[in-house]
Amino acid sequence: MSSSSTPDTIVLIHGFWVTPRSWEHWIPYYEAKGFRVLAPAYPGFEVEVEALNADPTPVAALTVPAIIEHLESVVVDLGAQPILMGHSAGGAFTQVLLDHGYGAAGVVMNSAPTEGVRVIPASQVRSTWPVLKNPANHHKAVGLDYEQWHYAFTNTFDDDDESRRLYERYAVPAAGRILWNSVLANLEPGPQDVWVDYKNDARPPLLFISGEHDHLMPPSVQRSNAKHYKSKTITEVVEIPGRSHLMPAQKGWEEVADTALEWALAHAGQTATAQG
Repeated sequence: MSSSSTPDTIVLIHGFWVTPRSWEHWIPYYEAKGFRVLAPAYPGFEVEVEALNADPTPVAALTVPAIIEHLESVVVDLGAQPILMGHSAGGAFTQVLLDHGYGAAGVVMNSAPTEGVRVIPASQVRSTWPVLKNPANHHKAVGLDYEQWHYAFTNTFDDDDESRRLYERYAVPAAGRILWNSVLANLEPGPQDVWVDYKNDARPPLLFISGEHDHLMPPSVQRSNAKHYKSKTITEVVEIPGRSHLMPAQKGWEEVADTALEWALAHAGQTATAQG
């Protein structure tokens, strides 16, 4: 795959409990700036939110290797390295893709941690408890009720009607298998599904954008994840005040989108290996 100092394509990677629909504002926003924008679904998530809620079988069957393989196939077909942006679990998958040599630059928002990050804030435990409270959920698709969604995703929203509207528009179950495996990854020997080489100098630049009041993936998780990187490649963290987990759809999302794009364009292709 060829590289370019000025990428013309942006790949948006969604997180858990949502689908690519969560990027519905960002796609036309970036397209209006002249970019080709892709928001690939996880395998089996190509259907609409309503269909996944009616039959969550594809969610229960989901695995991280299948997600990574699919995302890499999307990027390979582009021919030139794109900007990669990921939200929540999509942030962890973005980090894996960057470590595998994909992307001109990466921006992750309220990112799930990669393997080895052991910070577990109380709010994160509460947010994921609907899945982790029962080991039997390892083999199930597990949804959130509205109160659980509001705590995990939209806790800073002033407008409860808007929070409920987004719950109805975006929310789908999450794969219990993946959430349980992420908990067990730090206890099991050897690299697991979201392992990255923190010393990889060839990894493209990476920005963590963290919402100040995110309950699901709090700023302490983002800071710890960033500190794990020991390579010479650029790794930075920006915290945005007043934001909750659902930053791509929260009022003022344009500020986040602009911050992400400006940083990615300014740092595209600046790996330590390329500089050396």
